[in-house]
Amino acid sequence: MKSIKYLLVLFLMSAFSVFAQEEAPDNRPVSNPFESGVLIDNQTIVTQTAKTLEATIEHRFGKWNNGITDVYGVYAPSNIRLGINYTPMTNLMVGYGYTKDRKLMDFRVKYNIINQTRSESYPVAVTFYGNMGITCVDSADFGVNYQFTNRFSYFAQLIIARKFNNNFSMQISPSFSHLNSVDSLNEHDKIGISISARYKISAQSAVIFNYDIPLDIKSIYENSEPINKPKPNLGFGWEISSGTHVFQIFAGTANTLSPQYNMMENQNDWAKKGHLFEEMMIGFNITRLWNF
Repeated sequence: MKSIKYLLVLFLMSAFSVFAQEEAPDNRPVSNPFESGVLIDNQTIVTQTAKTLEATIEHRFGKWNNGITDVYGVYAPSNIRLGINYTPMTNLMVGYGYTKDRKLMDFRVKYNIINQTRSESYPVAVTFYGNMGITCVDSADFGVNYQFTNRFSYFAQLIIARKFNNNFSMQISPSFSHLNSVDSLNEHDKIGISISARYKISAQSAVIFNYDIPLDIKSIYENSEPINKPKPNLGFGWEISSGTHVFQIFAGTANTLSPQYNMMENQNDWAKKGHLFEEMMIGFNITRLWNF
């Protein structure tokens, strides 16, 4: 009888253990809400696994409005950014890059505050992204009363994202941009909002979308009315992923390869009356991962 009791107790304990395992919520982060840490002109919530090195190439050709004359901008003046990011620990990325235009160096950081979980205990992911830019053009370009701090620019963004199903992910990102040095009738600060989305059409490819909106908030104007108000940045294209590589090719209206300058200074207007989509340009991003 004692042996039967022991067996019964063991059976009940094992049954309870199995039941508890089945009922326990799966609080692991959702897998691959985006394939890359960058999507067209925006950062995504993705930080790579700890001890991962990521190299990035971002390239924008010229505007395609001249048609075949310059092969739709391929032979027009272009811009390129080369960057490298490293994930020293889970959820934290640091990076550095150099951009051709403005001879702009940037230092960046990204941190996952909240990860969306499979159990929906956290239905969205929240990530902070920020960078500081230092433009390295000749000091004469800044005019009189030059100071080294004139070269500085800043960008801070809160990225709120959700993976809705295995195919579709979307994020919305309020941001703040600041340039230390601007023309006398332009603004130093800009609040903006960005929308990015990705829809998988196969195991390795997806269509991607990006829209950056500089908000026209009169209460933060330094001047009565800024000149050359920035235009929204529209981007859409195709993404191909092979695990360690991600390749994105797209059309977009911004070409500075810096989020603060995109928000503050973009003058390419995809919705220009009578010239719809003419001020767009072809671009591509390439990322490559190494694990250590």
